[in-house]
Amino acid sequence: MTATPEQICSKIKNSLTDSGMFSADEADPAHHWRISPDPYFLTPDDCAFFEGLGEHLLKFYGALNRLYLDSAKGKAPAWVAEYLDLGKPSDLIDFGKMKRFKNQLPGIIRPDVIVTETGFSVTELDSVPGGFGVTAGLMDWYAQNGWNVLGQENGGLPSKFQQMIESYAGKPGCTLALVVSDESRDYLREMQYLSKILNDRGFSAYVVHPKEVLFKEEGLSLEMGTGEVAIDVIYRFFELFDLKNIQKSELLMFSAKKGRVRTTPPYKHYLEEKLSFALFHHPALNDWWEKALGVETFALLAHLIPNTWILDNRPLPPHAVIPDLVLQGNQVNDWKDLYPLTQKERRLVIKPSGFSPESWGSRGVVIGHDVSSKDWQATLDKGLGEFPAQPYILQKFHKGKRVTVRYWDVPSQSLKDMESRVRLTPYYFVIGDRAELGGILATLVPHDKKKIHGMVDAVLAPCART
Repeated sequence: MTATPEQICSKIKNSLTDSGMFSADEADPAHHWRISPDPYFLTPDDCAFFEGLGEHLLKFYGALNRLYLDSAKGKAPAWVAEYLDLGKPSDLIDFGKMKRFKNQLPGIIRPDVIVTETGFSVTELDSVPGGFGVTAGLMDWYAQNGWNVLGQENGGLPSKFQQMIESYAGKPGCTLALVVSDESRDYLREMQYLSKILNDRGFSAYVVHPKEVLFKEEGLSLEMGTGEVAIDVIYRFFELFDLKNIQKSELLMFSAKKGRVRTTPPYKHYLEEKLSFALFHHPALNDWWEKALGVETFALLAHLIPNTWILDNRPLPPHAVIPDLVLQGNQVNDWKDLYPLTQKERRLVIKPSGFSPESWGSRGVVIGHDVSSKDWQATLDKGLGEFPAQPYILQKFHKGKRVTVRYWDVPSQSLKDMESRVRLTPYYFVIGDRAELGGILATLVPHDKKKIHGMVDAVLAPCART
């Protein structure tokens, strides 16, 4: 007997609730959303695009890593490293330059991809992403209902995550500690869910608070009741801006420095800055990027990455302009030219570049045509005023296309249609020298919402093949 949409939604909701990742309480927005009986479908061409995108993004991270280190050594423009180092403590800057970490890149790559009328737009990259535990659960539960969920055919997201960790450790059967800080506690339940799946498969994975990690000269370990367990790999699920608030952070970094534990993502602040997109579009670096990435990857990313600028408050000379920033047919020479823009002209986004509690989860994002003229000017003033201690970026806004999604409406106990806009977040896992797709989460919000992120009015669903 084929399950009805109501039964499918009920089954998924019960599974989410049993796993601890879903709450019936709308006052708990981190763990509450709308449930659809359907996955988000991708065409064969779209599936092929996402299956190949990870390799291009891995090249981008590799090139950005080289660009920063070359800049710090005087082999590339010095202003590149200067921008990326703004507001960072000197000890973290020095740590990221150590030769032993020279080639280390993030183990997980997650772009935010907006579905537009003409294709896709990659608005930012996240190397410390949440959501992959929820995505793993949704992929499994929708696959059980017969959908051809993208990524599930290769063992699903937990399998790719395990392969990434083992690749990073350089050996199978290693011991993993997923270290979750207080700042990241909203994601604790999904990390515990993922850990349980891995342990059920025979892979040793423990979700711990930083204070639970034991430090000894020979390495790091955990007290598990039956004795101490040595840690081979730490998955760092905390942001670098929060290091001063994280217990034992100095000991964790010391152990990584001495090679007693492998840590991913690495302690490289310059790989976690949104202003890297501004560097990608900077005309003075155009030839460098094309040579580093290759013609195909450079052309693809130039199409996908929106024009982005660093809100640098230093005055320009009279003959200079801000590259590619054109308003009413005129090149912009002064950020103050943006103050009087009309709502229609303010199709721009302002957000902190990184190293800030406001730089993740859409917290510090302001969309120009979604606020008043007064708030727009105040946001510009704030972004410019906080330079150089806290860089902000300006980015061209790409409007998502409208799509219809079904969801189960609890109050009316019926299916409803919602006109929505969608963000796709594929999870790529770096295994050896490849970035392999583990799965894709679709976040669909009501069409009148300018910001697309998890919320109680959103539908979360995995992507599947048509």
